[in-house]
Amino acid sequence: MTATDERSVVRRNNVTVSGNPDGRPIVFAHGFGCNQDVWRDVTPAFLAEYKVVLFDHVGAGDSDLAAYDFAKYDSLHGYADDLLEILDDLDLVDVVFVGHSVSAMVGVLAASRAPALFGALVLVGPSPRYINDADYVGGFESVDIHALLDDLDSNYFGWSALMAPVITGNPDRPEIGQQLTRIFCATDPTIARHFARVTFLSDNRADLAFVTTPTLVLQCSDDVIAPAVVGRYVHEHISGSTLVTLETTGHTPSLSGPLELAETILAFVE
Repeated sequence: MTATDERSVVRRNNVTVSGNPDGRPIVFAHGFGCNQDVWRDVTPAFLAEYKVVLFDHVGAGDSDLAAYDFAKYDSLHGYADDLLEILDDLDLVDVVFVGHSVSAMVGVLAASRAPALFGALVLVGPSPRYINDADYVGGFESVDIHALLDDLDSNYFGWSALMAPVITGNPDRPEIGQQLTRIFCATDPTIARHFARVTFLSDNRADLAFVTTPTLVLQCSDDVIAPAVVGRYVHEHISGSTLVTLETTGHTPSLSGPLELAETILAFVE
């Protein structure tokens, strides 16, 4: 890879590296509508011992919006390609990958293709398919997901203000929902609408069987996006995985329970 290519990878995904330069690499990947800032209260627990790598998916945060290719990112494989390029660019191996929500499946795809690069997967609130199908329970009926996407298409900012508190849960802590609303509203609406369709219409159930990396499945309590039955499904279909249910509620434990999240990840990898 040329120097120009290397710079473009870092710029494209707004890659930031901190912590112990000689430590084991840990890479955090955010979910739909978010950016790397959602990890700000989680990463301090890792800075002393780990090389901490954060990035924004293309189209989110301070990534290069001009690099967003609707054809490339019409499936999660495009995001998996970016993740593997980041690991290659930084020359990382034995990576602890922490993926929240849709990024959990991005990690599954990347680790299945290049297992030698990954030492552990931490899947936070994962869902291989959001729509119910025959004997599979994803948590949503097809009509509900399409209605959600239609609402998002018609008024992204209104949708963000309405849905963020639902996604975060914790009605007694409205500041968490407000924080997610601000993050959602900082995302380009056109890109967010496309990413939402790719996220909520995806089906990665078959990919779980190809994971050979030691995996921790983290399930949140009272998660309306990825309910408990989905976490159990992921655990049962990734051989040898560990399932832990966090006490924190909602779908964004990096905001509602960052210390518990960090401690649980550390207990698994150490």
